[in-house]
Amino acid sequence: MSTLNLGRTVFGNPANTGNLITIEEAMSLLNEWVPNARLQLHMKQVAAVMKAWAIEKEMADIATASKWELAGLLHDADWEKHPDKHCRVIIEELEQRNIDPDVIHCIASHGPRYFGVPPVKKMDKMIYAIDELSGFIHAAALIRPERYNGLEVKSVLKRLRTPSFAAQVNREEINEAIAGANISLEELIAFIIEHQKAVE
Repeated sequence: MSTLNLGRTVFGNPANTGNLITIEEAMSLLNEWVPNARLQLHMKQVAAVMKAWAIEKEMADIATASKWELAGLLHDADWEKHPDKHCRVIIEELEQRNIDPDVIHCIASHGPRYFGVPPVKKMDKMIYAIDELSGFIHAAALIRPERYNGLEVKSVLKRLRTPSFAAQVNREEINEAIAGANISLEELIAFIIEHQKAVE
């Protein structure tokens, strides 16, 4: 996985601050780059949670919340077709489109152990915290007949303590991200359950 290291920590041009593509344009890119419906769902869920967190917890305005949402929506855009160049391809695409460097840096920092880009701003720290946990919570919901209905924080915590469940999810990374964001695991689990359950 070390081959994914991006070899840099500066992305985009500050002159492009505020430049975003619309969510419709981002979805068009997703439909072209990500045929896998499950991966698309994951990205949509992360986007929804990121946007909601920005608005509800960071008191962000619409423009800022849109940056959080866009980063969440595109963070894995190149994973399916370019797993050996994950993050590199989407970053280059966004740089060519003159997108806000905050969005690009956020995407680059969503897996610091792999990409070598530490989270700096709160948006970076939250995508790192939300990404793996979002997928884990969705997996926990899928094994329940009621799916998200009635899914409790304590149930998710119990699954996290069960190494054989969703074994590919790195618990150390989740704990590292939570600590870096200076939030509680329980708070974030509850927030993710609430805000991603209706995403389809």
